[in-house]
Amino acid sequence: MIFLGFGKYARSDKIYGLEPLETSDRGSGRRTRVWVEGIAEPIVASRTERTILAEMGQDTGAGSALLDDALALAEKLAEAAEQGKVDLGDLGRRARRLLEKTAKPAGAEKLF
Repeated sequence: MIFLGFGKYARSDKIYGLEPLETSDRGSGRRTRVWVEGIAEPIVASRTERTILAEMGQDTGAGSALLDDALALAEKLAEAAEQGKVDLGDLGRRARRLLEKTAKPAGAEKLF
């Protein structure tokens, strides 16, 4: 059972969709819409989709660090563009390192 907040629980094998709420829909602890098999309307959870996925057993450790790096790069690019000072060399190096972390190992075969 996965705790969704607001006193609600769902079986992890019945959860088939998570949607972060838009900023305008958030408030009073509302964070995520959770679609559960057998329930017509989504349940509004007070927990983030990342927290729910982690509790469901998804390996978010490696993906989380990669996502944090990607978001940091995007933030740096946006700030630099606003200031009119884009250092393409630095951004290129950071992007290449980020891409290398996601690349398949040489010789890896396709499974599908």
